[in-house]
Amino acid sequence: MLSLFRNNVVDLPTNVSLSYFWCGGFMISAFLFVQIVSGVVLSLLYVADSCLSFGCVLDFTSESLFVWFVRYFHIWGVTFIFVLFFVHMGRSLYYSSYSKLGVWNVGFILYLLMMVEAFLGYILPWHQMSYWAATVLTSVLNSIPLVGGVLYKFVVGGFSVTNVTLVRVFSAHVCLAFVILGFSVIHLFYLHKSGSNNPLFVPGGYSDVVLFHSFFTFKDGFVLLCLLFVCGAFLLVSPDFVLDVESYIEADAMVTPVSIKPEWYFLAFYAMLRSVESKVGGLILVLVFLFVLWLPTLNESCSYSVCRQYVFWTSFCLFILLSYLGACHPEFPYVMISKVASFGIVFLLVLFKVLWVVPYSGGVSRSSSGV
Repeated sequence: MLSLFRNNVVDLPTNVSLSYFWCGGFMISAFLFVQIVSGVVLSLLYVADSCLSFGCVLDFTSESLFVWFVRYFHIWGVTFIFVLFFVHMGRSLYYSSYSKLGVWNVGFILYLLMMVEAFLGYILPWHQMSYWAATVLTSVLNSIPLVGGVLYKFVVGGFSVTNVTLVRVFSAHVCLAFVILGFSVIHLFYLHKSGSNNPLFVPGGYSDVVLFHSFFTFKDGFVLLCLLFVCGAFLLVSPDFVLDVESYIEADAMVTPVSIKPEWYFLAFYAMLRSVESKVGGLILVLVFLFVLWLPTLNESCSYSVCRQYVFWTSFCLFILLSYLGACHPEFPYVMISKVASFGIVFLLVLFKVLWVVPYSGGVSRSSSGV
């Protein structure tokens, strides 16, 4: 066990040119560990009951200083994880890391599982926004042809979102956390097997190397301390900054909020979902976007190509625009702009992934300098 630790952490040969953008994986792992520990503590106090859950969650803030800290750190931990996820995936796209199939495929599965886990956790407080967010999302499942009705009843546990749904969500939320932890280990295995890419595009990634400890352990530790300091500052100054006003109103099936919107890290997908008049059409658009985002290709062009940078940063701006539009009321001109931006970002991602591509059979050796 000690030998395995030394080979994968201490004595791991790592390219010396890796910048702070390569600290994302360690940061996500650290915050994931904090989320699991804080989640276990909260699960011991939480009651999965539609009549008691809302009051139970509110009591967390007055139970004790320790429980208050654990609850809000759990809330802010999700925000930091998704910020780090976007930076980590953005860096991977920018430097064509998706050509490393094992690392990219497992990493993308991790991103999807994390989105599911975050949404399940969002439902648990059983406030107005969480209840209606669950109602809206499950109604999309119900609109799927042929299997939609069966899938809806399997997920919800009945004809609508009820206490049965809440119990299932709580169970899935707890179990999925450990599934994510397992996939993180697999992701790390593939990363150490194939080696990380680097900003200098050195073939193989193991030229001009240093040992991971102590050069990168100090670098990662410094970034982690900075992020924990920022997280602690938010906890002390504005702990409710990422919470909606509806979070302090108990779920009521008879009262619909004026504007239903998910957490900020889902807003871009929510804008895509409602940019198409048909629920099935919006779901297909989101699935196409995720498929193109995942699509692994072998790029011949260097990431510092001017054309590729234009495409990448335009896609980045469109994603930020969609996140803003997802928080806007679904009316003209926001819906129309969302539709244009949604199809635009899918087109640009296809352009980014396919335009500078070489075949798998004959292009592996030539493209290694662009990985």
